[in-house]
Amino acid sequence: MSEENTLYQKLSDAVVNMDEDAVVDLSHEVVEKKFDAYTAIDKGLANGMERAGELFEEQEYFVPELIVCADAMYAGLDILKPHIKTASDGKKYTIVIGVIEGDTHDIGKNLVKIMLETAGFNVIDLGRDVLPSDFVDNAVAHNADVIAISTLMTTTMAGMAEVIDILNQRGLPTKFKVIVGGGPISQAFANKIGAAGYSPNAAEAVRLVRGLLA
Repeated sequence: MSEENTLYQKLSDAVVNMDEDAVVDLSHEVVEKKFDAYTAIDKGLANGMERAGELFEEQEYFVPELIVCADAMYAGLDILKPHIKTASDGKKYTIVIGVIEGDTHDIGKNLVKIMLETAGFNVIDLGRDVLPSDFVDNAVAHNADVIAISTLMTTTMAGMAEVIDILNQRGLPTKFKVIVGGGPISQAFANKIGAAGYSPNAAEAVRLVRGLLA
């Protein structure tokens, strides 16, 4: 493993281990060695938080542990974000994001939000347990380009399809790119409901959005 990738792995481990001091030191090391800050966030901080989220789902971590992991991640973000190389193409795209009605699991959604903001998008976070109509109403109100919907529960997946149904009913089927993600979601499901795309994780979500808006 290269020195760069080893450093990203250490960052990920430090987040999982709730070691904020180590995250801070490692983030400074990324900057000092001129490694890519965005990749450090993706493969280090966000990866560590995804792993912590998996431990939470497996009931090995609980809310207090998640909070400390998140604090460590944000400490690293504060150091790395100012060093991200951005390429502006003029327009700043807007994304409305939230967890669909009936679901309060928002770790994945929060990671996607962070990665999208880090990549330079304007993100409107609707939070969790969001009504399908609220996604559409907010997308219209903010003149958004993308609607991003998350869920971790199979019982709430129908709400994602309802968002697209509402867009069709209002005569807005192509105005917004609708993307979906979360544990039970797949590309096949996205295709079935007519979503523009599916992403399995936060970093892929950024690549997906960039591709859809290119």
